[in-house]
This record gives sequence, C-alpha cells and structure tokens, in this order.
Amino acid sequence: MLSFSRMVASRQVVRLVTGMRGVASTNAQTTSQVGGQDNLVISDSAVARLKEITGEKGWLRLGVEGGGCSGFQYNFDLEEDGGELGEEDVLVERDGGRVVVDQTSLEYLQGSTLDYHKELIRAAFRVVGNPQAEGGCSCGASFNIKLEL
Repeated sequence: MLSFSRMVASRQVVRLVTGMRGVASTNAQTTSQVGGQDNLVISDSAVARLKEITGEKGWLRLGVEGGGCSGFQYNFDLEEDGGELGEEDVLVERDGGRVVVDQTSLEYLQGSTLDYHKELIRAAFRVVGNPQAEGGCSCGASFNIKLEL
C-alpha cells in the first residue's frame, strides 16, 4: 500500500479540497486528482457543524495517537482562531468545513469519513468507515490497526 506521505512530491504543506466525488491535492508545485478512497472524507453533517463552530478562520484538528482500549485512539481538538499550519499538516476542506490532520495520522485515516452524529444523550464528531481499522471499542473512540502480513 502506497502511503500518503510518499505520494506528496515535496515536504510543503498540502491543501486538500474535497468534493462529493473525489479529492484534489494541491501544493505550490503540483495539482493532481486523487480518488476519495485514499483520503479523509467530510460528511454533510460534519461540514455543517464545523461551519457553525469554527467560523471563517478555525478548524478541527484530527489526530491518531497510541492509547485507548483498542491500541489507537482518535484525538479531536478545536482550533477556533486557526493559525499557521505545521510542515506535516494537511488541510482537508469541503464547502467551508476545515479539518487539519498531520500526515502520519492521515495514513491511519485514509478512506475514512469524519461525521458529526447527534443522539439524545450526546452529540460528537466521530470517524466512521475506517478501512485501516480492524476493530474497536463499543464507543468508537479507539481502534485496532489492520495488519497486512
């Protein structure tokens, strides 16, 4: 499997702009069309909620870190004022909803969908349909990585 970081031609910040059918990857030097299967997709409900809470400048930072009851866990941080993107950051944007993911985390999120889900007892962002995950805990906050042997 080709990792996302190897697909990027340079170490510059990459900006991804997602549409309903695919993802365009652009940096200062190149523009290429990449299938949505290899990148993070933002659902309609997540776009709507992101626009409500982040305004014009902010974004949701999504990361994957070791921990949780299944080995890896999703980490969500709201950055209301935006700011500068780091060298390893990737901005995924759809219809004004913005999510920033570091390149290492994006490798664990390829093909996933960021969703915003409302229930009677809670409302939260969640990652659904992660093809990199083999299983996880019942609350959906942590997951196991599929190992290809």
